[in-house]
Amino acid sequence: MLDLAARDIMYLPGVGPNRAAMLNKELSIRSLHDLLYYFPYKYIDRSRLYYVHEIDGNMPYIQLKGQILSFEETGTGYRKRLVAHFSDGTGVVDLVWFQGLKFVTGKYKLRTDYIVFGKPAVFGGRVNIAHPDIDPADELQLSNMGLQPYYNTTEKMKRAGLNSHAIEKLMSNLMGIIKEPMPETLPPDIISHNHLPSLTEALTNIHFPKSAEELRRAQYRLKFEELFFVQLNILRYMKERQQRYRGFVFGRVGETFNTFYSQNLPFELTGAQKRVIREIRKDMGSGRQMNRLLQGDVGSGKTLVALMSMLIALDNGFQACMMAPTEILAGQHYDTVSRMLCGMNVRVELLTGSIKGKRRAEILDGVLTGQVHILIGTHAVLEDTVTFSRLGMAVIDEQHRFGVAQRAKLWGKSTTPPHVLVMTATPIPRTLAMTLYGDLDVSIIDELPPGRKPILTVHQFDNRRASLYSDIRGQIREGRQVYVVYPLIKESEKMDLKNLEDGYNTICEVFPEYKVCKVHGQMKPAEKEAEMQRFVSGETQIMVATTVIEVGVNVPNASVMVIENAERFGLSQLHQLRGRVGRGADQSYCILVTGYRLSEDTRKRIEIMVQTNDGFEIAEADLKLRGPGDLEGTQQSGVAFDLKIANITRDSQLLQHVRGIAREVVEADPEGTAPQNAPMWERLRFMRKSNVDWSAIS
Repeated sequence: MLDLAARDIMYLPGVGPNRAAMLNKELSIRSLHDLLYYFPYKYIDRSRLYYVHEIDGNMPYIQLKGQILSFEETGTGYRKRLVAHFSDGTGVVDLVWFQGLKFVTGKYKLRTDYIVFGKPAVFGGRVNIAHPDIDPADELQLSNMGLQPYYNTTEKMKRAGLNSHAIEKLMSNLMGIIKEPMPETLPPDIISHNHLPSLTEALTNIHFPKSAEELRRAQYRLKFEELFFVQLNILRYMKERQQRYRGFVFGRVGETFNTFYSQNLPFELTGAQKRVIREIRKDMGSGRQMNRLLQGDVGSGKTLVALMSMLIALDNGFQACMMAPTEILAGQHYDTVSRMLCGMNVRVELLTGSIKGKRRAEILDGVLTGQVHILIGTHAVLEDTVTFSRLGMAVIDEQHRFGVAQRAKLWGKSTTPPHVLVMTATPIPRTLAMTLYGDLDVSIIDELPPGRKPILTVHQFDNRRASLYSDIRGQIREGRQVYVVYPLIKESEKMDLKNLEDGYNTICEVFPEYKVCKVHGQMKPAEKEAEMQRFVSGETQIMVATTVIEVGVNVPNASVMVIENAERFGLSQLHQLRGRVGRGADQSYCILVTGYRLSEDTRKRIEIMVQTNDGFEIAEADLKLRGPGDLEGTQQSGVAFDLKIANITRDSQLLQHVRGIAREVVEADPEGTAPQNAPMWERLRFMRKSNVDWSAIS
């Protein structure tokens, strides 16, 4: 049996060392297996012939059978071109070449039957086809051609002659040397129960389908397999972790929790918060390590749920820690938790990179001896000098900003891994969560605390600034504060954007009676912190900023968020920015300022933002508009979305279906020893070794 993964692509007929180097560099194709799994992005039906009198300039690719009546050269120099007048008896179409003119006239003969394939266009009232494919009519069996595959290639490849047609020929050569059926990767019962074609049939028909039905069946099999192995990897990892790591049993809810609940709780819990706390209590008392994702919009009360979860750890004799990605956010959590625990015998400390010397030593000693009950911090918590007495609970906020290795280091601070609660204010669609966080149980807070009013979002064109500034002045007169966010710091020559520096100067000129502060990512941390504190304290009424304020500023008095050049932001980012206001009881506003020229996608994004405050609805729309690889956070999460054929948005139902099948397999064969599953586990091991990142998350 030919080992496709072990055979270098260089030795495939038609490749050689130069083409192999280019395939490797441009498409990461190193082996015959890599080439086989490089799928077409579209197909053209080559079985049908058109007549010249049927075609117009709006049609996609078409195919004609006829003869070249004459050649004609026009223009001089770089404007020179060759025109062949081609006819099938029903009309005449011009075939046009701008390069290789001598080659064309030497190769193609007059009054000889050819089949011409290309995309028609209209120029000067005449239909023409530029640089068509031409084959002798007696060499093509159209009935056997079916759908012609088209492969993505780079400009560099095209210049070197490795265009789609060249890849198609290499694929044909590859199919020619595969003499035996390929070994199956799925167990026979899964193949039969789901009516899947064989792997050999699927891979043949994904490249060279004879019909649309053959293509559909091939695509279904390969999408099924791709999503199945993603889920199998996640669920097998999850099962292994559960078997390897027994969790601390937090069997009691004691004095600390009950005192907080009866005396310090700042407001009545929402139904969603109560439900999530019950889920967390059940996890922590089950004897297995909790690994739970807590989703909820900005302001939904995730921090309160996290605090009450940490108090359960304290009641069972353990410490807890909370880790945030920035000093600002860590400081905000510290202030919130300290305020909520006021009057209680709970020691809370903050550890960040800027805390040094004697104060740092005191904190580290308290953590080591167990006198510090809750440690809140940034990446500083991960340092080797931080040693806990008994760490039983770890909370990670905005977890997509931490790498897998960093989180693993946190688990290593306890001989038994602590219970883990991961929080995110970036709503994640269910289909994405099943892949991105597939090994975590998911809890959702889908209610806002009582008294919060939905943020009113409006779209305003940038030529109505007088009205905008009047509205801002009215809000400040009522004692409110305002954010004005810009996408850039310095002006870009490529994009006509209002930049932060000009914006800051304009705001200062328009509002001379008010104090304005400025915050951006290129400021030193101490400067940034000082400017933010001025705004938090109410010393400044307007903050002009870039997206650095997306996470980490909690100012209930701020009621207006103005987002300049809103067309430059993605939906999730717009939603996160909007979440900076609406944190108090007053009506808040988000104003999306754009120019008049907007793309269709941008218009959809703006309309969605105006219509809904539902973060999950927005996240689903963002996933459909931009795809999973572009969603904020996924690139830093530790998972590469290297899906070759499946799409977790379009194939969401299939994703859920295969997850159920994968779960049954893992439950029935947890040790991976069943003989019928051997090829499947072998395939999974191969994928884990390949250049695809199949790593699970936590």
